[in-house]
Amino acid sequence: MAPSRPKGRQAGGPRPGRARAPRAAPGVLAGLDVLARERPRWLRGRRIGLLMHPASVTSRYLPAKEIVHGLCGGNLKALFGPQHGVAGEKQDNMIESGHGREPGLRIPVYSLYSETRSPTARMLQDIDLLLVDLQDVGTRVYTFEWTTALALEACARAGCEVVVLDRPNPIGGERVEGPERDPAMPFSMVSMAPGPLVHGLTLGEMARFASERHPKPGVVSVVAMSGWSRDMTWADTGLPWVNPSPNLRSSEAALAYPGTCLVEATNASEGRGTDAPFLRVGAPWVKPDALARDAATPGFALEPDTFTPTASPAAPQPKLAGEACRGVRVRVTDAATGSPWALGLRLLVALRRQLGFAWVREGAWLDTLTGTKAVRAAIERGDSVDAILAAEAPGIARWRRERRASLLY
Repeated sequence: MAPSRPKGRQAGGPRPGRARAPRAAPGVLAGLDVLARERPRWLRGRRIGLLMHPASVTSRYLPAKEIVHGLCGGNLKALFGPQHGVAGEKQDNMIESGHGREPGLRIPVYSLYSETRSPTARMLQDIDLLLVDLQDVGTRVYTFEWTTALALEACARAGCEVVVLDRPNPIGGERVEGPERDPAMPFSMVSMAPGPLVHGLTLGEMARFASERHPKPGVVSVVAMSGWSRDMTWADTGLPWVNPSPNLRSSEAALAYPGTCLVEATNASEGRGTDAPFLRVGAPWVKPDALARDAATPGFALEPDTFTPTASPAAPQPKLAGEACRGVRVRVTDAATGSPWALGLRLLVALRRQLGFAWVREGAWLDTLTGTKAVRAAIERGDSVDAILAAEAPGIARWRRERRASLLY
């Protein structure tokens, strides 16, 4: 049997404990590594599905599908892929993936970024247990959190158990920033996960939080990491970085991403089509020195930069393709204290001051990304970044209280 749901704080699965391990060797083990080491009996005799992507590998780069296939005695029945697909084959940001088959294992591959965003009853009919092994990046703009939440709901309806193989939050578990979602906003996978924009949870903790608050929760367990503590960013883990999506290519980019991704809501480039997506910001009309000065944020260095976005497999149609852009190169100088949300706000405010600036969709895309119209309204009123951050403080304090029962580390 799969891990049961014991009474108390943990929502099933092997008990992780609360002690913080030192950062020295042997370092952090992700849930997949723990699973491979412990070879749990509850996998045997179960019909397994696996929700995975290219970053679903062990610290030695062994793919999750091979590990699970071996541990469950060849009873892996299907693979499920989030946005960009099981193999990252759909690199354009908004292109949907089709279904297919895994040629080596000869099992179905189902896309959860297709005509459906959730596993259907037919997809789950031959599965007793769904394993979820996705590397998240700690912000609700990233769609993997809501893909997981939808999978939990579908499995609860189908009577299928879920076990999340936990992975580090690469920007840390203490960092909580940004606005809460306005419930009146329309549905979007980039803004539906609970909590502030930067929530400070691992994917396993987010799954616990979502399941515990669902009217009809299913059986959800977590294989916790070994050696991870909330104050760690990716560099502290000792784990190799594997791109969870085609344009997030380093842990430095992951830390800047909750802020620099907001540039998608403007007519400036966020660096897609360059060698450093989400670490380069610019446009032909940008004055680099003014942008670097006006968007200066502790924990980050903004260096005047020039670049020309170019079409590539990872960015087939990048914004401003072929146009020489001026702007800034973002570098992380202090991963522990830098605030990506403050960086994003300052970039938006500074860009808006420059001649040539425009919102995408007249600002509606920023509302979608942030999950609220309040941020754009504050910027357009001329509110200072400090005032915007202060207005978000009560929601952040409330979230820290609400999430407490779901924490594993």
